[in-house]
Amino acid sequence: MADWWNDLMPEIKHAKPPGAQLMLRIIAYDISDPRRLRRVANVCLDFGVRIQKSVFECWLDQDRFEELWRRLGLALNLDEDFIVAYELDEKAARKRLTHGRRTLTEKRAAYVF
Repeated sequence: MADWWNDLMPEIKHAKPPGAQLMLRIIAYDISDPRRLRRVANVCLDFGVRIQKSVFECWLDQDRFEELWRRLGLALNLDEDFIVAYELDEKAARKRLTHGRRTLTEKRAAYVF
């Protein structure tokens, strides 16, 4: 088979391929006001999957995580609410243990926007 296709469309390595820097981010929160609670949950749903009532798993690169964190900060009352984010690289994320129903976060590409 001729290499005419490769000559016409050479493979060019992307300097920073989309999704190459994804990290599993675990977001957990304690929000005192029901309206703010809904707002925070909706922001988290834009970026990941709920695994408990106030815990989300999000596969995000640094830029998307910063956007999530910024939006969460706008939804909080810093005197009354608490939120925490944990970052797991792919090696650590593969070592996580679960019992029961599997979460949807195994399909990381679904959360790259």
